[in-house]
Amino acid sequence: MSARDLRRHSRLSDPVEVVLRQAVTRLGLSARAYHRVLKIARTIADLAGAAELSTAHVGEAIQYRSLDRKREFA
Repeated sequence: MSARDLRRHSRLSDPVEVVLRQAVTRLGLSARAYHRVLKIARTIADLAGAAELSTAHVGEAIQYRSLDRKREFA
C-alpha cells in the first residue's frame, strides 16, 4: 500500500493524528516508520471491522512497532 493509498483509505481524525505525532516525537519515528505504523493500524481496524481508525488501533500498532525495535537491538 502506497502513501497515496493510505491517505485515501485511512482518514485520520484529530485525536488519531495527535497520537501519531506524539509517537513520531517521542519515539523518533522516521517517515517510513510512520507509514508502517499507519499500515498496521489500518490492518488492525480492518480485522476489527472498523471503517475508521481509532486511537486504540494506532496505539496497538505503535506497541507492535516498539516491540519490533526492541528485538532489532537485542
